[in-house]
Amino acid sequence: GYPNVGKSSLINSLKRSRACGGGAMPGITRCLQAVQLDRHIRLLDCPGVVLDSGDPPAAAPLRGALAPQRLRDPLAPACAILRRCPPQQVRGD
Repeated sequence: GYPNVGKSSLINSLKRSRACGGGAMPGITRCLQAVQLDRHIRLLDCPGVVLDSGDPPAAAPLRGALAPQRLRDPLAPACAILRRCPPQQVRGD
């Protein structure tokens, strides 16, 4: 799945304990982990995967592939977000 969509959090909720590490930053889950939910169900937690779609590099942070703190230029992703929003929503009309 994509990074930061809640894969580890969902497993933790189903398990009702902290079976997988998780957080708001991408890259916390670093390897594949099997979690036994009950006798018949085993869940796999894995790192997020973002396939190269040919989009410009500014699109990677929008898919959660990069932590905001690691961006060299946060202006390009911010402009990409603003281009996707209706102008009246940005202005607060």
